Amino acid sequence: MSGRTRGSRLLHLCRCSSQTLRKRLPFLQWIPQYSQHYLKLDLIAGLTVGLTVVPQALAYADVAGLPVQYGLYSSFMGCFVYCLMGTSKDVTLGPTAIMSLLVSFYTFGDPAYAVLMTFLSGCIQLAMGLLCLGFLLDFISYPVIKGFTLAASLTIGFGQIKNLLGLHNIPQQFILQVYHTFQRIGETRAGDATLGFLSIAALVVLKWMKTDIPRVHQRMRLWLRLCHLTVWVTATARNALLVVAAGLVAYSFQVMGSQPFTLTGKTAEGLPPFQLPPFSKTWLNETVPFQRMVQDMGAGVVIIPFMGLLESIAIAKAFASQNNYRIDPNQELLAIGITNILGSFVSSYPVTGSFGRTAVNAQTGVCTPAGGLFTGALVLLSLAYLTPLFFYIPKAALAAVIICAVAPMFDTKVFRTLWKVKKLDLLPFLTTFLLCFWEVQYGILAGVIVSGIVLLYPVARPQIKVYDHGDLVVQPLSGLSFPATEYIRERVYEVALAVSPPRSVVLDCSHVSSIDYTVVAGLGDLRQEFERQGVSLTFCGLQDPVLQVLLAVKFTEPFQFHIREEVQGKNDQQERDRAGQSSLLPATNNSPETPPPL
Repeated sequence: MSGRTRGSRLLHLCRCSSQTLRKRLPFLQWIPQYSQHYLKLDLIAGLTVGLTVVPQALAYADVAGLPVQYGLYSSFMGCFVYCLMGTSKDVTLGPTAIMSLLVSFYTFGDPAYAVLMTFLSGCIQLAMGLLCLGFLLDFISYPVIKGFTLAASLTIGFGQIKNLLGLHNIPQQFILQVYHTFQRIGETRAGDATLGFLSIAALVVLKWMKTDIPRVHQRMRLWLRLCHLTVWVTATARNALLVVAAGLVAYSFQVMGSQPFTLTGKTAEGLPPFQLPPFSKTWLNETVPFQRMVQDMGAGVVIIPFMGLLESIAIAKAFASQNNYRIDPNQELLAIGITNILGSFVSSYPVTGSFGRTAVNAQTGVCTPAGGLFTGALVLLSLAYLTPLFFYIPKAALAAVIICAVAPMFDTKVFRTLWKVKKLDLLPFLTTFLLCFWEVQYGILAGVIVSGIVLLYPVARPQIKVYDHGDLVVQPLSGLSFPATEYIRERVYEVALAVSPPRSVVLDCSHVSSIDYTVVAGLGDLRQEFERQGVSLTFCGLQDPVLQVLLAVKFTEPFQFHIREEVQGKNDQQERDRAGQSSLLPATNNSPETPPPL
């Protein structure tokens, strides 16, 4: 018998271990059903995303203030890790415009700081996933996110104007950047400006062609389907084709002995070395220790991992809802955290989910996260064999790629939406939007604080209705918490005790589902004031949780209170459970306006 018990326990432990393993490594759930059809679609989607990520990665590295190869260093680890640990078939991890902007701001364009930031961000994200702290992201409201996104799109887009026009020595700070750009507009290089604006026009036209391309059906002639495929491939890989074409033009001018464009220049060749992230660095013959590096990065150590998680999980939820599947937010935290930790060993800067590339992935028909394997392989091939060619890529072409990528983020419709839905939400939105042009961390922090004030104000100042039925009936329309204690006391005192003669009050708690000790103490003091004035303060409509709190602190003494129950035939107990309400009244009060005692 004991042998059977031990065997059943062992079997139960094995089942639990198997379930835990399948939860932590989600690829074990879909790999048994993987088919050749899935492989074909994942291959197409992976290569398509790869053709998008390579030019974007080069451009985003420039936004981060890092050499262009760091964009590719940051683009492959997430593809492999997310394939094993991600719960969304659509999401692709890698460098993004917003994350690159934050990295530029907090790591000063220094690769050592950027890679260390990746490691620290990954550790924080992994810890949040293990402790199931994903709910903390819910405290960053939609107006704050949209305010930051809108400001980031302007900052990133305008930050590329200098590369688009071929200007040099432009400061990074946004206000100074605007001033110096317009001051030096006369120094514009004709070659860079021409290439830049033509590149933007080409990208816009190709995007429009992809949007308006008609659907393919079986009755179409073969040559029409081939034309459709050609247009689709050209429009989807427009960023890569543009960078290649611009590079060829620049190389042609180089061969002829003249160069009208500002080029990317020499970059490190080959794959990044696998090594520990830099926990110290040498600068001007001085060693900067780990503690000093963390202090230099300041609030970025918290803001970057939080924004990375927020961006990635929001994208995963959006596409999960669109394509009818579910994600595990805490597992997403683990996937992003491990991606950043391992990425720091290959010189990556912090990454997160990319909305643009995730959309391309979904639209191309990806079936599983395995599509990321082909994207990662394409990035590694680019690093291994194409880095010498990056020298000829014009910065104006990369600037055009970035401007077209961030343009959809500048969504001015949000102003009208917030105005229609709740005008008060414009306050955290505008606070975040305006302050982000000064300091990113101040904008986000101020937006969260203002959102918190907007959220807590109704708690401290709940709506109260007053009815006159002989005795005054005061009815709070929400729960009562300690910030509302003084407000409730003042309102009741104002309508009942500050008049002549004083009046009795019935406090209708039918909408109050919870109270705390501070409220109980305040009501006790208020009741004593009523007694001194020779009038009464009674209660009705008490729900069970509120009644239990009052009884627990012996609020009823020295009076005798009774619980009124509604009894209807044989269903009396069911009715009480459904109503969940009780009324608490002094036995001596028989006023017809209030429920009589039993």
